[in-house]
Amino acid sequence: MEPPPRKIIHVDMDAFFASVEQRDDPSLRGKPIAVGHAAARGVVAAASYEARVFGVRSALPSVTALRRCPDLVFVPPRFHVYKQVSRQIQAIFRDYTPLVQPLSLDEAYLDVTANLQGLPTAWATAKAIRARILEQTGLTASAGISYNKFLAKLASDQRKPNGQFAVTPDMGAAWVETLPVARFHGVGPVTAKKMHALGITTGADLRAKSIDFLRAHFGNAADWYHAIARGEDERPVDPDRIRKSSGSETTFNRDLLDPVEIEAGVQQMADDVWGWCEKTQAYGRTVTVKVKYTDFQQITRSRTYPQAIDTAERLSTASRDLIRSVLPPTKGIRLVGVTVSTFDSLADGPVALPLFDDGTA
Repeated sequence: MEPPPRKIIHVDMDAFFASVEQRDDPSLRGKPIAVGHAAARGVVAAASYEARVFGVRSALPSVTALRRCPDLVFVPPRFHVYKQVSRQIQAIFRDYTPLVQPLSLDEAYLDVTANLQGLPTAWATAKAIRARILEQTGLTASAGISYNKFLAKLASDQRKPNGQFAVTPDMGAAWVETLPVARFHGVGPVTAKKMHALGITTGADLRAKSIDFLRAHFGNAADWYHAIARGEDERPVDPDRIRKSSGSETTFNRDLLDPVEIEAGVQQMADDVWGWCEKTQAYGRTVTVKVKYTDFQQITRSRTYPQAIDTAERLSTASRDLIRSVLPPTKGIRLVGVTVSTFDSLADGPVALPLFDDGTA
């Protein structure tokens, strides 16, 4: 007999950093705010829902955010406060299950197949957890409930903010077919663009492609795409898994020889990685730049620093210095990537996310 389906909840706080600021300063409520700095090289760490209406998102350069929303209010981040609130939330999770896998300060997977409160359903468990979070922190959370992690994470976006949505075993595969592939965990902007060029815009389109087709175009990630197109994900909720690195990479639309264009690509990847570092409060001492040439030859350049890279500017400088060591290129460059590793400490416990071929996490 097959074991019964798992009961997985993905809990995601609603605009966490920004919501904490609006909670603690009533004058900010109802206003478009960004957590971060308005400096020329500043990056948005988080945006309130009022700011998101204007297209302001995390990891967006501050100058771009202000251009999109001139009335945007910048609030300096208070990570020590966010960590304190995150600890409160993590304690609530562990009242219901020991199987908690944090992804960052504001989201986590929970396996409640056998929950500690004896609640009859995962739906009731998610509702109870969200009510406790609101009561104890004054903040709202959204939840996705399903039989695997992939579907639970997708579902948590479905009723945001302050809602929950369940994907049952009898609806999972069919539901995935209706969704745009750009929503899928592991399909970042670069891969989504590539899929669209191949005529893959929905889960149904992805499911229609053979595994051989996917391997030819997406390499090692093909098996993952083949599985999620069918609503399949066998990854367990692992409370002991620790993230060892975080990276982002992109394949250019054409092979590049211009050092300015290549540096710009590396800068974009460094910005992506820094967004993750700020969200998780995990800062590494080793920076690695990856280069793949037009003939698919691959090289890396790496440097380890005595202290953690704790600002966006330091990460950008380190990444630029590394890529400049191979410029100007002797042949076209098709891909660049930036990775941070050798973490001195992680934010309040293990942090783990799978990495995919375009570096999304």
